Amino acid sequence: MLSNRVVLWGVVASAVLTGLVWVAGQRLQGVELLPDQGASWYYWKLPEPTVWTRLSAWLGYAGHQLALWGVIYYAQTRVRRYTSGLHRVNVVALAVNFGFILLHQVQTQVFYDGLAQDVSIFSSQGSVVLLLVVVLLMENRRRGLFAGRPAPISAGVVDFARRYHGYLFSWAAVYTFWYHPMETTSGHLIGFFYMFLLLLQGSLFLTRAHTNRWWTLTLELLVAAHGTLVAVMSTGPGGLWPMFLFGFLGVFILTQMHGLGLGIRTRWTLAAGYAAAVVAVYAVRGWGSLDEVVRIPAIEYLLVALLAALLWGGMRLVAAMRG
Repeated sequence: MLSNRVVLWGVVASAVLTGLVWVAGQRLQGVELLPDQGASWYYWKLPEPTVWTRLSAWLGYAGHQLALWGVIYYAQTRVRRYTSGLHRVNVVALAVNFGFILLHQVQTQVFYDGLAQDVSIFSSQGSVVLLLVVVLLMENRRRGLFAGRPAPISAGVVDFARRYHGYLFSWAAVYTFWYHPMETTSGHLIGFFYMFLLLLQGSLFLTRAHTNRWWTLTLELLVAAHGTLVAVMSTGPGGLWPMFLFGFLGVFILTQMHGLGLGIRTRWTLAAGYAAAVVAVYAVRGWGSLDEVVRIPAIEYLLVALLAALLWGGMRLVAAMRG
């Protein structure tokens, strides 16, 4: 299938682009930054930004965002059918993303700053969390929310999320991409590789690859690898890496693995392996920290419920105003 081959080559291209970020980023070694000021502080931003450093990031982001939203709108209103290959509009979307990736590289080399100069670090993290939460909501009918059992979410809410999720996911990926300068730390490189994959997925709308459950699950699970590795590199072996690893893998065990068609024995084996790993880590780490395991699943499932309620309420309000 052509679109699946595009995914394979897209992954290779994402790895190559990540390598180019590392190569080009060697020229940034002389940029002077302020001392780190804690968890809420984003370290990689200029001490004295200018109008031009700010405008370069915001105009680049705005152009990238509006171009992708325009492509998505065109696909939804003019194409509206799935194919095993690529539509011309998919090629346009891939070209748009590639062009703006190169533009951001040039912008970093010339002006350095990303959107981080003007917005909170939590907005970047929150955009990715929101993306993952919407995926859980969208897939509720297919794989359920808890052990294969669907949550009582209105079909209208799910359909609304499925119809318009492309605009939200595009925002989450593009906003996060332009939030950071194209630096060369391990955390940045892992994050940019993940963003390139999300931009690739966002370019494959209305293709069979876009809905391939193994590919989409891979994108969901990569956040576990990214969060865990960044936590280890930031705070060391004694830091919060188990919260990210077991938190996101806990969502996999509770929800995501039930949409793969796995047999009951396979699912029980995966659940037992997860439980054994938790016991092994916290037997050393200390049982007093065991609550770390449930923090991320609890947040994600609460956000699913809140988002479903907000969408349902908003849809009812619109219907009442129209009626």
